[in-house]
Amino acid sequence: MEALLSSFGVVFLAEMGDKTQLLVMAFAAKYHWRPVLGGMILGILAVHSLAVAAGNLIGSFLNPELMQLIAGMAFLAFGVWTLRSEAGEEEAHDSARSPFWTVAAAFFVGEMGDKTQFAALTVAAAYPSWQLVLLGAVLAMVLADLMGVICGALLHKRLPERKLQLLSGGIFIFFGAVTLIKLFYATF
Repeated sequence: MEALLSSFGVVFLAEMGDKTQLLVMAFAAKYHWRPVLGGMILGILAVHSLAVAAGNLIGSFLNPELMQLIAGMAFLAFGVWTLRSEAGEEEAHDSARSPFWTVAAAFFVGEMGDKTQFAALTVAAAYPSWQLVLLGAVLAMVLADLMGVICGALLHKRLPERKLQLLSGGIFIFFGAVTLIKLFYATF
């Protein structure tokens, strides 16, 4: 039980105010909340399963700078895509154009090498019960990011669509630029 509570506490605190919490808020401000929540949960499960199951092995195979470059470029692409889409064009609740996979992919890329993934990895190294560590990390991420989904869904109902589009696109572009700038300064 200590492993579950430790991973929950560490990961929950690490996720508060994190870029992926703000990203799911932006997605939920643009799309219906159900596919955003589903994509978010899939992304969380994938990222934290990798962190807990592979532990330090991931760090030896994945170059952190490469993951930051991919994340930064993906965020910029999502921002441009959001700003260029026609009003109402992306609100596809029941079609093949559902944002589920977009959210899952953005969440996965955004969380790879993030502090919450490393927090889960660290707690997994300290406790032999990887199942409880994974459960705590996943529950913490879902709860923290659910707050972002709720805020985004409320914004979706209260703000004009064009303002939401600008807000969402701006958030993606901001995090893409910050990620790439941090990478640039870290390598030089």
